[in-house]
Amino acid sequence: MSDTYQAVYDAVRSRIGGADIGAAVESAMRCENFGHYFQVACQEMQNSAVEHGRPCAVFKPTLTQDGNAWLAVLGDLPTGVVGCGDSPAQAMADFDAAWYKSAAAETTALGQ
Repeated sequence: MSDTYQAVYDAVRSRIGGADIGAAVESAMRCENFGHYFQVACQEMQNSAVEHGRPCAVFKPTLTQDGNAWLAVLGDLPTGVVGCGDSPAQAMADFDAAWYKSAAAETTALGQ
């Protein structure tokens, strides 16, 4: 360390020399409900993972408006997966439902 840094280090060290860092951290954790914040952060991460795993997020259907209706389309209209609704969010939710319904139908057809 250079002489300047050593002097600053010594001055700071002399100010906190007698402090119990563990007690200070424990006190801060008790005053601030970090456990709650941690649980909220974990829940947000879980929600984000679920959102990113939705069929509309994974397969990215084309979103178009037809009059007042919104359509989320993947593939050709006769054979593709289509969701519709009054808003883009509703169309994507309907797309997800249609995706799971078509996947269940394919699974059933393969099992027979």
